[in-house]
Amino acid sequence: MNLDNEGYLTDPADWNEAVAQALARHEGVELTEEHWAVIGFMRHYYEAHAVPADARFAIRFLADERGHGANARKRLFELFPYGYVKQACKIAGMRRPRIWSTG
Repeated sequence: MNLDNEGYLTDPADWNEAVAQALARHEGVELTEEHWAVIGFMRHYYEAHAVPADARFAIRFLADERGHGANARKRLFELFPYGYVKQACKIAGMRRPRIWSTG
């Protein structure tokens, strides 16, 4: 697995669950079923659109598909306390975005 100088995969195609586990350990995140649901959403979005999902789409996923409603943004940052870009994108195998909403 090739990482850039900030610890992001240089090629999202290199991602797999073992890579996610290793990246999560490095970030101090113990992956739960809900983490995997968000990661799965992110990976599917990337495959469908060829760009990583902005945080607002992950928040909408948590609100609509996972039942968090108005607390979805808070829940995203409970799952990834150092932020969507810093942890969720990294663990999901996305390249580090240049300019992005953090949610």
